[in-house]
This record gives sequence, C-alpha cells and structure tokens, in this order.
Amino acid sequence: QLRLAESGGGLVQAGDSLRLSCVASGETFSSTAMGWFRQTPEKAREFVAAISRVNKTPYYADSVKGRFTISRINAKNTLYLDMNSLTPEDTAVYYCAAYSGSYYFDSQYVGSWGQGTQVTVSK
Repeated sequence: QLRLAESGGGLVQAGDSLRLSCVASGETFSSTAMGWFRQTPEKAREFVAAISRVNKTPYYADSVKGRFTISRINAKNTLYLDMNSLTPEDTAVYYCAAYSGSYYFDSQYVGSWGQGTQVTVSK
C-alpha cells in the first residue's frame, strides 16, 4: 500500500495559481491510478481530478475543467495538481489518493489517502 504525502498548499488570492505535489512511498506507484479529492467542513469529500496509470489519461470534475491540470512523473513517484484561476470556491483541504479500483469519481474506490494540504483562496 502506498504512503502519500502532499505539499504545496497555502493562502493565495483569487486569480492566482498554485501547484500541489504528492510524493508516494512504495514500489507500485507507476501501476496505480492516482487522483485528487477535496473537502470542506460543509461538504463531503469530492472528486477533483484523476490520472490513469499507464496512458496518463486525465479526468476532471466539471468545476475545475480548464483550470486545473493533473500530471504524474512515475520515475519520481510524484503526482501534481496545477491549479490556475483559483476562486474562493476552491478553498478546501486537498487530498492525494491512490486508487484500488477503476472508478475514479467515487472516494470509496480509493485505497490510500494522504494527510491533506490546505488551500485557501481569498477574494
């Protein structure tokens, strides 16, 4: 099972950009589909983006499509989320996820979670 550690969160202004990173410990990163979820105190954890293990095909929630980009470097065991044109609605704790199943949009198919990194976007 992969151990995941996120970094890169912080406080930014609306319209700014931010890059989140997730470093995985373990030998199965390259054979594991990966993703990002986010959560606020008012909402359940929601899907943000995912990337397949081999073809690196990306998938996005409608709310971030065109603004966020997910990528991975398997040789570095690292997953990224580049976030542009941030809005206050993007404020949340962002979690890195390693999937145990092949349906990326539901958190029940996640096998491992990172500890989360806070992203706060001010007006």
